[in-house]
Amino acid sequence: MFRSFFQAGFECSTHKLRDGKRLDLLRSTHHDRFASKDYQRIRRLGIRTIRIAARWHLIEEIPGTYEFDSLALVLDAAAETHTEVLLDLLHFGWPNHIDVFSKHFPARFARFTFALTQYLKRRQCSPRAFAPINEISFLSWGGGDKGCINPHAKDRGHELKRNLVRAAAAASEILLNEIPNARLISPEPVIHIVGDPAIPGDEAEAAMYTEAQFQAWDMLCGRMSPELGGKPEYLGVLGVNFYDRNEWVHNSSVLTRDDSRYRPFRAILHEVWDRYQRPIFVSETGTEDCGRADWFNYVCDEVFAARGVGIPVHGICLYPILNHPGWEDDRHCHNGLFDYADADGNRETYWALADALLSQQQRFAETKQFIYDSQEHRPDLSFSSSLGIRIPTSPASNESLRTSSSRLLFRGAAV
Repeated sequence: MFRSFFQAGFECSTHKLRDGKRLDLLRSTHHDRFASKDYQRIRRLGIRTIRIAARWHLIEEIPGTYEFDSLALVLDAAAETHTEVLLDLLHFGWPNHIDVFSKHFPARFARFTFALTQYLKRRQCSPRAFAPINEISFLSWGGGDKGCINPHAKDRGHELKRNLVRAAAAASEILLNEIPNARLISPEPVIHIVGDPAIPGDEAEAAMYTEAQFQAWDMLCGRMSPELGGKPEYLGVLGVNFYDRNEWVHNSSVLTRDDSRYRPFRAILHEVWDRYQRPIFVSETGTEDCGRADWFNYVCDEVFAARGVGIPVHGICLYPILNHPGWEDDRHCHNGLFDYADADGNRETYWALADALLSQQQRFAETKQFIYDSQEHRPDLSFSSSLGIRIPTSPASNESLRTSSSRLLFRGAAV
C-alpha cells in the first residue's frame, strides 16, 4: 500500500497562538531549508514515505492568489530523493484573512483545493494521497470547545466540526475528480476513556465521549448528518493517530499501560476495522524523551498482533520525525528521531529509537503478513447513498481479509 511500511511524519502544524503569533514548525525545524538532506537521512533508515502538509497560510497570503513556492521546496526534494508524499491540505492552519466558522469557509477551502490540484497536475511527480483536513475531531475540541488552539473558541466545537466536515467533503470531491487515482486519507485520533470510580455514573459519560471519537468519520462518509455532504467514497484510508496520552480517566489522569483498564491498541484497531471496513494505517504515533523507543516498540507489537488476525494495517508513521519547539512554550521537545539542524543541515540521531525502528523493519519484513488483494470486489458501506460511488477511486470496504495472493492493496501506488 505504501512505498515503505514505516513512514516519517514531519511536524507541520501552522496554527496561531492566542497572541496572534503564527507557529510554522516546518520553518522552525528548518525542514523547509534542508528537506532533501532530511529525506536522504530517513532513506538510509529504510523510510521512503513521508507525511507532510501544504502550508495554506503561505500559499494564499493574498485572498484568491495562490503561490506554491513553499510547497515546491518539499515536493522537489521528495522527487529528487524518490520519496513518496502523503499530503495534508489543512493541518491546523489557515490564512489570517479566513474565518473557519464562516459559512463561506468550505467554499474558500474548495477553491484552495482546486488551485492545488491544478498546480499538482502541472508537475511530473506529485502526490496521489491526500488528507483534506487533519484531525477534525481534535481541531474541533481544542479549537472550538477548549480554546487551547486556533481558533481559540469555547463551546463551539460541534459547530466547528460540522463546518470542517463540509470543507473536507468539498475538497474530497475535487481531489477525486481532478487527480487521477487519488486516494483520500482521513486521520483522526483514536481514544479510550474510562469513568472515575469516585463519581457515580461517570462510566456512562466516559463511554459517550469515547464513542464520540467516530463522529467525524461518520459525518464524512454520510452515516451521520448527511446534509453536510459526506459520501462513502470520501472515507478512504483511515489514519489512526495514537499516542501515550490517548487513554485516560474521565476528567482526570492519563491511563498507563500497566493499568488493568488500559485498552490494548490492537483492540482499538479491531474496533475501527469492524466499524468501517476500510484499510488502516497509523498516521501518527510517538512520545517524548527516553520513552520513545519503548512506545514505538509497543505500537509495533500491537500492529503486528492486529495484522496477525487479519486487520489491514498498512503502515506506521513516526510523528514527528524531527524534534521541534513546543506549541505553546517554545521548549525544545525531544519527541523525534532527529534533533535540530546545524548550519549545514546535519541532525543528531536518537539512536535508541533508530535501533528500534531498524529492528522492527526487519521483523515485519521477515513475516510477510499480507492482508488482502487490490483486485477483490469492493461493495459499498452498509448504508445507501443516492449520489452513487466512483468505482475506480472507491476505497476498499468489506473486502476479504486474506487471499492467496502476495500482493498488497494499492501496491506501488501513492497509497
